[in-house]
Amino acid sequence: MQALSFGSISVDEIELPILTKKNIILSVLRLDKIHPVISGNKWFKLQYYFNKAKQDNRDHIATFGGAYSNHIIATAAAGKMLGYKTTGIIRGEKPLAISPTLSQAVEFGMELFFISREDYRNKVLPGEIKNKSDEIFFINEGGYGIDGAKGASEILDYCKKENYSHIACAVGTSTMMAGLIKACSMDQKIIGISVLKNNVSIENDLRDLLSPEEKTKDFKIIYSYHFGGYAKYTTELIDFMNDFYRVTSIPSDFVYTGKLFFGINDMIKNDSFPRGSKILIVHSGGLQGNLSLQKGTLIF
Repeated sequence: MQALSFGSISVDEIELPILTKKNIILSVLRLDKIHPVISGNKWFKLQYYFNKAKQDNRDHIATFGGAYSNHIIATAAAGKMLGYKTTGIIRGEKPLAISPTLSQAVEFGMELFFISREDYRNKVLPGEIKNKSDEIFFINEGGYGIDGAKGASEILDYCKKENYSHIACAVGTSTMMAGLIKACSMDQKIIGISVLKNNVSIENDLRDLLSPEEKTKDFKIIYSYHFGGYAKYTTELIDFMNDFYRVTSIPSDFVYTGKLFFGINDMIKNDSFPRGSKILIVHSGGLQGNLSLQKGTLIF
């Protein structure tokens, strides 16, 4: 198993005509360079859960996710690297052929259990897991929780965070955004681009991870760039992702970071940021979703 490479993290400066026109500086914090599988924000969100499992003397970790979940495969890889047994509880009935993501998770030693979407939504555990629940350390989907946010608060240690007026990220469970809010100063604004449709309840989940003081900081979730909902996309989004890669050499995925980059670019065009703004986009890594696309759809 390849080691994590925090020294590979870079801050890439983006050069686009629109930025010069609007007098805006745009940078990308490349967390995707950390590891090919435990990519981007995944390790940051997982690290304190693994530490807590060790403190509890539990060597078996179970978590939840979908067929192309970056979190599932990252947990499987981290478990293999650190010597933990891992179990993935997967949303949806087992298909005839499992996804490349899940196949690789199995190669890393993860045992998979498929449950109906209704059972998944209601957090109904398979019998085999429920009977062993006292022996297992459970991690929420996407690493959601106080420990996940605590880990994500360390993300901005890998850049000069004080240089930026705005910090932007994609929002799934809101765990990373909570961490960024914890780490930012009162005069910075955190912007989250929601990748789910009409998921306004996520703001309650986000606030549950913040202290009273942190709740007074300047942050906002934008709901206009979901492209139809979670893991949905359009030709416009795919074309943008390819064009963005041609100009910047930065790969993205259509589930999270593609929508993030598109959203911030569109907001810049529409004067949502004051002139002179210095924006940092956090690349959360994880390109697993792209494996579901027809070969040749993306140029990277």
